[in-house]
Amino acid sequence: MTVPPEEGLSLAEDFPEATYEQWQQLVSGVLRKTGATVTDDTVPESALTTTLPDGITVRPLYTRHTRREGGEGPHGRPGLPPFTRGALPEGNVVRGWDIRQRHTRADAEGTRDAVLGDLENGVTSVWLTLGPGGLPVGELERALEGVYLDLAPVVLDAGDQFGAAADELLRLRGALGPATPPASGGALGADPLGHAARTGAHEQAVELRREAAQLAARCAADHPGLRAYVVDALPYHEAGASPARELGCALATGVGYLRDMTAAGLPVEAACAQLEFRYAASADQFTTIAALRAARRLWARVAQACGAAGEAGAQRQHAVTSPVMMTRRDPWVNMLRTTVATLAAGVGGADAVTVLPFDEALGLPDAFARRIARNTSSILLEESHLAGVIDPAGGSWYVEALTDELARAAWSWFQEIEGAGGMAAALRDGLVAERLREGWAERAAGLARRKEPVTGVSEFPTLEERSLPRQPAPERPGGGLPRVRRDDAFEALRARSDAHLAAAGARPALFLAALGPAAAHTARVSFVVNLLQAGGIRPVHDPVTVDADSVAEAFAASGATVACVCSSDAFYAEQGAATAAALKAAGAERVLLAGRPGAGPREEYLAAGVDEFVFAGGDAVATLTSLLDRMGVA
Repeated sequence: MTVPPEEGLSLAEDFPEATYEQWQQLVSGVLRKTGATVTDDTVPESALTTTLPDGITVRPLYTRHTRREGGEGPHGRPGLPPFTRGALPEGNVVRGWDIRQRHTRADAEGTRDAVLGDLENGVTSVWLTLGPGGLPVGELERALEGVYLDLAPVVLDAGDQFGAAADELLRLRGALGPATPPASGGALGADPLGHAARTGAHEQAVELRREAAQLAARCAADHPGLRAYVVDALPYHEAGASPARELGCALATGVGYLRDMTAAGLPVEAACAQLEFRYAASADQFTTIAALRAARRLWARVAQACGAAGEAGAQRQHAVTSPVMMTRRDPWVNMLRTTVATLAAGVGGADAVTVLPFDEALGLPDAFARRIARNTSSILLEESHLAGVIDPAGGSWYVEALTDELARAAWSWFQEIEGAGGMAAALRDGLVAERLREGWAERAAGLARRKEPVTGVSEFPTLEERSLPRQPAPERPGGGLPRVRRDDAFEALRARSDAHLAAAGARPALFLAALGPAAAHTARVSFVVNLLQAGGIRPVHDPVTVDADSVAEAFAASGATVACVCSSDAFYAEQGAATAAALKAAGAERVLLAGRPGAGPREEYLAAGVDEFVFAGGDAVATLTSLLDRMGVA
């Protein structure tokens, strides 16, 4: 049916307007029916909130009402201060974001082949690791042979050798001749404070900062469009920094470099133009979007306070999919993680995006992994048209509120660093390391309890998975802040199981004593199987059902030394204690029971021989470590 133009569509206009208070009443009623605890009847939705790092609380609903409560942060317009909505008026609509591929090989020929292959298939700029942990500086010319430096920007990452690497790249660019302007968008990668964070070389950083400031003055005078510095927040992210702590560290580092450059004689506007900021983009898409928007707003505030003109405060951002989220087990899932992270980086307004290959945690990526990485951006740009809208998250009450809260938390951390004497002093005196360690310890506890699930590792692991052979990547410099990954604790458990498999020919096993029919025990059996495989322990569920009279014979036939009783609370009441006692009598060194019984039944089960209760929210790493120890797995 065709609707006459004059009638139009009224959509929601025919319905009475719903108020926030009416919604709260409905929430309160539903929560009471489910048995949830509502601590404050005036704010029933508080039972549905989620706490993020940095003290940020996420509500279940955001409206104008909640936005006004949190304060109205500055939005601005794209391309204008405070640049929350984007550094450019047109956003990435015209060209999309810069697809930047990272290369860490130590051989020039392999690097050259990989770089040329990437540039011929969609990559628009190249990120090269030089010096220790990458390609020797003297091999840069061979590695870039065949690369049109007037078309493809190059970003260097050379640690304390950034001066020599910059000289070499500038020599190669100079060979193009004055008639051909070099491609803009490159960066020479000077980051003395980032190098000190990674290596602990704080004394060396003093001289490196002078060298970097001189390089910036050289770029400003002779190489317009080329940036001398990269303010790399990845050392802090990889040490376990929360989003706000990562932003605060980057902000303090950028301020330190502004001081260096202005002391060397550069005007503040020219100094701002020498900085590119690098951030991690994780699979937590909304936090990533809000963090990139908050970073631009914060830097605009710094530039304003330093007396820079409006456009000088526009931050150039390079987003890299998070190394911390990449797993060594089931690495194929990393493709999904990096896709979500790339989407978030694009929506958040990053100028350049690097998608780490899915096998990045295993060694040097192969050609297939690099292809998938670069095509992730290509599909989001060309097929999903993700860059076709400027600041697509702008106007979302949730994103705007989260941007504001992250900005405030990051600014508070930045002020603490400045109060300690600046980033160099905070690194040297251990303030940064201490704060990041505290934050990671809290997050690691959540990972151990699987409150933050890691698919393929702590949830839905596959014991039969074969590892992917990869060439080892060059060892990166260390000695400073640690490098962490979400899968660290579970990876250590799986490594113990792998070593046991290689030595004994079989993985450590645990017998599942499932009581009653499948309908009674399947839920808890599935939970325990998932838990065991996360630690590399093979569950033995044969026969499918046992009882107190048959469990001893089944346990003896399993070859296991540890057992777990699984069923419903009703079957536990009938046979739980007797089954545990029979397992102990049959020689089980340790008996577990799936579930969290009340005080009375708990005492009965303990008296019958149950050693431990396993349940959702328990410390999975501690339980699995104890089991492997009991099973004699070294």
